[in-house]
Amino acid sequence: MNSMDWFTAIFENITWNTVEQWFVYNAKEPILFNSALFLGMFLVFYPLYILITKSKTTFWRNLYVVVFSLFFYYKSSGLYVGLLVFTGVLDYNLARLLHQETIKFYRKFYLYISVVINLSLLGYFKYTNFLIDNYNGIFDPNLSFYDIILPVGISFYTFQSMSYVIDIYRRELEPTKQYIDYMFYLSFFPQLVAGPIVRASEFIPQMYQKLNLSREDVNKALFLIIGGVLKKAVISDYISLNFVDRVFDAPNSYTAFENWMASYGYAIQIYCDFSGYSDMAIGIALLMGFKLSLNFRTPYKSGSTTEFWRRWHISLSSWLRDYLYISLGGNRKGKFRTYINLFVTMLLGGLWHGASWKFVVWGTLHGSALVVERLFKEYFNIPKNHLIRFISVVVTFHFVVFCWIFFRARDFSTAFQLIDNIGKVQMNFNQWWTIIQGYQNVFLVMLIGFVWHFLPQNFIQFLQDTFGKLPIVLKALVLAFVFWIVFATASSGPQPFIYFQF
Repeated sequence: MNSMDWFTAIFENITWNTVEQWFVYNAKEPILFNSALFLGMFLVFYPLYILITKSKTTFWRNLYVVVFSLFFYYKSSGLYVGLLVFTGVLDYNLARLLHQETIKFYRKFYLYISVVINLSLLGYFKYTNFLIDNYNGIFDPNLSFYDIILPVGISFYTFQSMSYVIDIYRRELEPTKQYIDYMFYLSFFPQLVAGPIVRASEFIPQMYQKLNLSREDVNKALFLIIGGVLKKAVISDYISLNFVDRVFDAPNSYTAFENWMASYGYAIQIYCDFSGYSDMAIGIALLMGFKLSLNFRTPYKSGSTTEFWRRWHISLSSWLRDYLYISLGGNRKGKFRTYINLFVTMLLGGLWHGASWKFVVWGTLHGSALVVERLFKEYFNIPKNHLIRFISVVVTFHFVVFCWIFFRARDFSTAFQLIDNIGKVQMNFNQWWTIIQGYQNVFLVMLIGFVWHFLPQNFIQFLQDTFGKLPIVLKALVLAFVFWIVFATASSGPQPFIYFQF
């Protein structure tokens, strides 16, 4: 077959339905970074992006990226793209009024309008069904309401937009020059639907700089994207579909040991899923010349819950600290108030993750741990050595895994079933070995995930430097091998990211 016949065969297989799927939102198949559709879209988008960046002004580049980002969001959440545009119009104009206003009363008024409207929209879409269900459960009036669909990424872009307005209110930031610039910041597609939550003070200055994409940046970006795809599409999805989901759906159908291992499995699954997305987002942004902050820093190496939240979902934990904890008073109003502020911050952080009492419990557990740790440090001087550090890491990891059970389980009944089953684990090595052999591929992938997580940072840097030194042909082979691994291990189509639901 010559090249012309090959192209003809390809185009003959492209039907109108195929083309329509490229451009029309499908609720059952939202666009994902690890999908062939996104890869194709980005390969079309990127060359023109590089060409447009050579323009003397940033306007055309920003407009191009905004249009692509809005289309990307439409493919993720359908007509809710209008809600994103509304948020951008609202906060762009309120921020400009805030910046120009000198009277304190009016400045606070504009700030309150932004906060109230943003939180009202978030509350309506995220918590209405939850409140109605609880109202019906308490008063039994059978209050009916149509099921409200949660727009993808609303929690992320709402927090991002609020931080922009609050920073301008605090006189810590200058507003963007044009509405299109603000929409570029708010709708930037690499991090739009699942973070990281980008700070305007870090991102907006980069918008007005000339694109400066070095060879080192490209190498790092590709390394991050490759690592992110492997974490998500190979490790996380494989563990989820072949083990974790099955056990969490019916804990009593499995042995105590399988319940125990499923809790560890979910710990590495959610880490690889979310950190994999963050790595891809940071890598794609870097290919476009924008540097986003690190969102994960090997969180299971933490020696305390406090340290865990400095390493896990860093963009959210720092947002909660700067805009909620500090606004509540932080540690400036006495010890007792500090404890209350810590607890409330984590409680609301849990509720941010989902409209369910199990997320409230998850946040309450973490908030209680933060308070207990702070109290403990005030009255006890813990020696610092390798043994104490090792014990602290082991204890913290198992506390986090315990909390993940409430995060993952579909309801409290399932969570307590799984916890009860884990409590029945007996030292039966023959049974354990039989189970391990039955799930040998799953356990091997779990082991790879944990080993990858606990690798020293200098070794990861060595791998990145080695990848950067490879000839372009070998880099292409690495990419091809990664795609083959993803295809070979895929049990079904691309799986949605866990944090899409938040």
